[in-house]
Amino acid sequence: MNFKKFLALLLVAAMVFSLAACKKSEDKKAQGGTYDIKVWVGEAAVDLTKKQIEDFNKSNSDGITFNAEVVAVSESTAADTMLTDVSVGADLFCFAQDQFARLVQGGALNKLGDKAAETVKKANDPVVVAAGTAGDTLYAYPLTSDNGYFMYYDKTVIPEEDVDSMEKLIADCESAHKYFAFELNTSAWYLASFFFATGCVSEWKTDDKGDFISVNDTFNSDKGLIAVKGMKKLVDSPYHLSSSSADEFASDAAILVSGTWAYEAVKNLLGDKMGVTDLPSFEVDGKEYHLGSFNGCKLMGVKAQDNKEKVAALHKLAQFLTDEERQMERFNVLSWGPANLNAQKSEAVQSNPGLAALLKQKEYSVQQGQIHGSWWDIAKVIADEVKDAKDEAGLKAALQNYYNKIDSLFNLDTSALLFVGAWNNWNNADETDTYYLKDGTLTLDVPESDYMGGRIVAPGSWDTDKGFAQVTTGAELIKDLGEDNPDNNIVFAEAGNYTVTWDGTAITITKN
Repeated sequence: MNFKKFLALLLVAAMVFSLAACKKSEDKKAQGGTYDIKVWVGEAAVDLTKKQIEDFNKSNSDGITFNAEVVAVSESTAADTMLTDVSVGADLFCFAQDQFARLVQGGALNKLGDKAAETVKKANDPVVVAAGTAGDTLYAYPLTSDNGYFMYYDKTVIPEEDVDSMEKLIADCESAHKYFAFELNTSAWYLASFFFATGCVSEWKTDDKGDFISVNDTFNSDKGLIAVKGMKKLVDSPYHLSSSSADEFASDAAILVSGTWAYEAVKNLLGDKMGVTDLPSFEVDGKEYHLGSFNGCKLMGVKAQDNKEKVAALHKLAQFLTDEERQMERFNVLSWGPANLNAQKSEAVQSNPGLAALLKQKEYSVQQGQIHGSWWDIAKVIADEVKDAKDEAGLKAALQNYYNKIDSLFNLDTSALLFVGAWNNWNNADETDTYYLKDGTLTLDVPESDYMGGRIVAPGSWDTDKGFAQVTTGAELIKDLGEDNPDNNIVFAEAGNYTVTWDGTAITITKN
């Protein structure tokens, strides 16, 4: 073979190889696919998340493209919305860590693969990683490590020398006719700060499935009594406001207890008047107690679903959205505190006033572990009962009422059932609920908007679930959603008034 012929063959072979390589690349891109997804994030993060997903679409080498509908859903209520009907929930969603156990129990989270889990564990704060772990399995991606609270104040109203004393702060607000905004009457998360101040604990234990099996709770104690005595000083003030919104500074507030998510809004409202520090102390019987707080985080989850290719792509997106660069971008734009270890060490993060106040408060904070979902509804009424109390006996009664409800979560009357659903925010804690089947029969109004229906359970437990499969009479009145109903929900075909009966073995439904 002469040299020219050999060279020609060599060029042809090179062209074939090049074309094959291009074809292989095209095949890889085509295999990546385009996915229509729904993403839930906090309202402040909607625009930035849209931008970050577009960055992923442009930069990923797997040929993955997401057409994402990014919807504002509060991290504090994401689990409630998701567990109403997992099948129609977001593919990717952000949530506060206290909702983790419920989401695992409800089958809403798809666990991370081994490689992704290893990467996440190496890069992020171990406390945040633990918050997204059940047993030995990692189910969620660290999003932030700043889910705590501290105090913002108007420096033209509040003297700096008063910021350590709750009593002085109350007096300053009353004198100036300005509000002390501290969300006690509507949030157990903030209310717990008084109990943590006196050394009370509420420690919950779960098994590997995320089911709660016991609790060590000391709120109903001598220390708890000191806590509510301190709380009463604030809730009795005419200038106490149960809120954690930065907007209160636009309507006569001088103090706000909130977190880093409020920083930019408060800064815009107060400007140079903004003061930021840790929480104050209160005094009872001559002794001071520094207010405690929860120290927690926010996580990002991938919804469990059957499409394996889509799930794999979603995990790539979740890992991208929670990596160091994206966490720093959220810090720069939203002032959110990163969970990524390298990002936490950056000079910008460490010099942020809000995060500095959070770090100062951390000395008095309690790491937020897994907490029974019913606890939030049980505990948040304490402040109202404390305000109504006329004397110490009334304060003790409020604590005893709280204890009785906590105790009932693990000492269930399984003959007494609740019909829970979207109509009562899936609250299965309260035996006095409108949907209580003490005698096995319930008359139920299903509104037009309530397409989900619900389940019959023992108060405080999901393990006693009686749902779709147990309906033997009146089955024509409910929908058979097949594989789209993995949680065994009873889904009514139309709005109306129904009678539901449980006889110990079967459910009967009639339309009235």
